[in-house]
Amino acid sequence: MNILEALDDRNLLGASIRDPDSWKPWKGLLAAAFGLPLSLDELALYRQCTGRADASTTPASYLWLVIGRRGGKSFAMALIAVFLAVFKDWRKYLSPGERAIVLLVAADREQAKILHRYCQGILSPPILQSLVLNVTASEIELQGGVTIEVVTRSYRSVRGRSVCVAVLDELAFWRDDDSANPDSEVLNAVRASMATFGSDAMVIAGSSPYARRGVLWDAFRRWHAKDDARNLVWQAATRTMNPTVPQDFIDAEFERDPASAAAEYDAQFRSDIAAFVDLAVLEACTADGLFEIAPMFGASYVAFVDPSGGSSDAMTLAIAHNDDGVAVLDCVREVRAPFQPEAVVDEFSKTLKSYGVARLTGDRYAGEWPSEQFHKRGITYIPSEKVKSDIYRDMLPILNSRQCQLLDIPRLISQLHGLERRTARGGKDSIDHGPGQHDDVANSVAGALVNAVAATSRAAFIWDGVPLGGGWADPSEVSEREWDRVRRAIATPVAPWPQ
Repeated sequence: MNILEALDDRNLLGASIRDPDSWKPWKGLLAAAFGLPLSLDELALYRQCTGRADASTTPASYLWLVIGRRGGKSFAMALIAVFLAVFKDWRKYLSPGERAIVLLVAADREQAKILHRYCQGILSPPILQSLVLNVTASEIELQGGVTIEVVTRSYRSVRGRSVCVAVLDELAFWRDDDSANPDSEVLNAVRASMATFGSDAMVIAGSSPYARRGVLWDAFRRWHAKDDARNLVWQAATRTMNPTVPQDFIDAEFERDPASAAAEYDAQFRSDIAAFVDLAVLEACTADGLFEIAPMFGASYVAFVDPSGGSSDAMTLAIAHNDDGVAVLDCVREVRAPFQPEAVVDEFSKTLKSYGVARLTGDRYAGEWPSEQFHKRGITYIPSEKVKSDIYRDMLPILNSRQCQLLDIPRLISQLHGLERRTARGGKDSIDHGPGQHDDVANSVAGALVNAVAATSRAAFIWDGVPLGGGWADPSEVSEREWDRVRRAIATPVAPWPQ
């Protein structure tokens, strides 16, 4: 039995289709994906959505769905997963006691729950329900040695499994603070786990599009409108696949934000969003295996802090110094929410003093509390003159010219790589993190690196033979008491500014 026959049977997959007429576009897509004959209407839709002239007569190994929001792709992918789990015999590939895994990978736990409920609903007809052996929060164990398993995006969740089918849901929006490329890492792990199932294995990857980067964009760029026996790329607007979505709703979304609506509902990759910095640039600037540099005698350090109230965002600190024109990142601290702000300020102050930092720069929009709390501990807090976007913009040439050395911190690399450059309607660029992402570590590191490069002249300033350290820009900022301390330190020729 093929997938279309199962859909036409109300005792099988057809029981889960509420409106068969609205499912006609999806039936055309499924026919193309499984190499089944197409009607004239389905062939016209195929040519419109794939950019190809002739449909293949063999099933696709990789089905890439670039479909607008509310187009029905998550349910359709769950439907394909259930069909392949129930109607295909995988036992010939399995060793004794081994189970074939139909793996559904979601962006987060909430999306994983939705996929799990879809699969349970599709399996609810009595004939299909009789095949269900056991159901848990993340697995549906079936007869025939097959288990449908739902996980969140992580290459670790894929390794060690015998995956015969993989569904990658909303992968254009996969973000992970500990991984720069979670979509490609998961796909690579999936490919390895599917190796023993040969040409019968199948990957179904679907998402509404976003920026022109990542696995989905790469697949679209390589195979859309190009004949390829293994990869089928289907691009369709929301109403093309789901005509029940009202047109007036789509029109209102375009009126509100044309660029966003073109991606969300017209399935067009956004041209107003670009990657801020290439991953290769970050890797070239990173000192492999170096996680922190201890305070060095005679170095002049600068610091930047990204404060947080402690309820949602992390609070971060970065310390750097200028080494012959190269901004060297020495130390990064991150405390994730929830936390007590005063306790974090106390911890950060101890770290700052260990590096001889008497004053630091921080987010200009943080209010008065950081200044007050750091002042209590003998640290001067200076609000940044630049907004975050300007700091990132100033950091880019430092990265591209390898004028800096980064620490080997995956969270830092991931956040820097996840930054996006957006072009507004008026043509002005802004740089910030993407949806669902964070940039707390990246923000503090960018501020420290930019300040370290700018501190070249300060660090080299000599007054009466004494190098000025501790972040003071010129002698006029030094109190008489502090200067007396420096004079007493002259006996040690290269003594840093005492703190």
